[in-house]
Amino acid sequence: MTKENRQDPQELWNAVDDYVNERLVPADEALTGALAASDAAGLPAIAVAPNQGKFLHLLARTLGARTVLEVGTLGGYSTIWLARALPAGGRLISLEYSEQHAEVARASLARAGLDAIAEVRTGPALETLPKLAAEPGAGPFDLFFIDADKVNNPRYVEWALRLSRPGSLIVVDNVVRGGRITEASEDPAVRGTREMFDAIAQEPRLDATAVQTVGTKGYDGFLLARVVD
Repeated sequence: MTKENRQDPQELWNAVDDYVNERLVPADEALTGALAASDAAGLPAIAVAPNQGKFLHLLARTLGARTVLEVGTLGGYSTIWLARALPAGGRLISLEYSEQHAEVARASLARAGLDAIAEVRTGPALETLPKLAAEPGAGPFDLFFIDADKVNNPRYVEWALRLSRPGSLIVVDNVVRGGRITEASEDPAVRGTREMFDAIAQEPRLDATAVQTVGTKGYDGFLLARVVD
């Protein structure tokens, strides 16, 4: 048995993430400051990892996104990554349930010089989304990042589809749930995510896949769905 085989898997995943981040995801004051502000405010340490944030950034840039809708702001870490990918005149709207979380995120976005591009709106997203859809000129959005309460994942994807255009991309985080996605679990987060998978599988306007991931955030994964019609 090799040393690698004997190593604790989480330790190995952490080491690989550290290796990647040190070489390809250089830290900067705005990003580290956003995490520090979230920690100081007592927010849960559930922001995307640095390499995952960079992945979202590159997705947005590759797509040529000008408009982004994020569901689940937390402290604004992923919001900064996404907003930085937008061109001049781009727009990002992030929906956050907690006013406390939103205040932390707004301050971090301002320190990053992104408050003119990124707007954080508060309240239950399923109440905020209809209001957003009713605004003149709202949407379509080029990219959606859904990382909120998992029980409502199916409804969030429905709203993303309503606010999309052909070619829009929907990204949903935390869809593997440590492998429990294969189980008929009573966990509301697992049940909601399974319901989302079933709905997407039956939706002809979406072409989708999901990828398992390991790293500092443990064993999970994300779903990518492209709007085709």
